[in-house]
Amino acid sequence: MNITLDIDKCCAAGQCVLVAPEVFDQRDEDGIVVLLDAQPPAEQHAAVREAAAICPAAAIQVEA
Repeated sequence: MNITLDIDKCCAAGQCVLVAPEVFDQRDEDGIVVLLDAQPPAEQHAAVREAAAICPAAAIQVEA
């Protein structure tokens, strides 16, 4: 799995952080998503896919 972000699309909703806190975080100053692990371990894959699916701005792209 490889994750990429389009931070220009990010609306700082924070749903990704709630679903996959080991993979995503938010900047303190504006809440924009920060990628902690672009290639997370297999046990995080389901959470990452869920985070991408629920992102209101579609800012998370996941490649298998």
